[in-house]
Amino acid sequence: MSDQNTSTPASGSDLRLLTQVAYGLFALGFLTSGFLGVATLAAVVLIYIKRTDAAGTIYARHFDWLLRTFWWSILWLCLSAVLTLIFVGWLGVLATIVWALYRLIKGWLAFLQGTDPSSYA
Repeated sequence: MSDQNTSTPASGSDLRLLTQVAYGLFALGFLTSGFLGVATLAAVVLIYIKRTDAAGTIYARHFDWLLRTFWWSILWLCLSAVLTLIFVGWLGVLATIVWALYRLIKGWLAFLQGTDPSSYA
């Protein structure tokens, strides 16, 4: 019986640590301006691998939050890259960077407070 009681908190603490690592890797890739972009890709791969383990928990919301931030950032950066040909794209790149940084900070703060990032004020 004691094994069952200790396995549940360990699973929650493992997911907490994985979520913290995912935010850290995402931030590392972001703060190095893509130089260590492999860190962001590692965070995305980690999230996709552990997504089913986190289903139904608050960590699943953070995983979804980071994945949406990643994929929307990729989309907007690609569109902005095309638009740099007419020099308007640099505004899109800047807006995407600010937006991604905002979502990273907002999500991480919500995580530290134990809340859903979409409801964090």
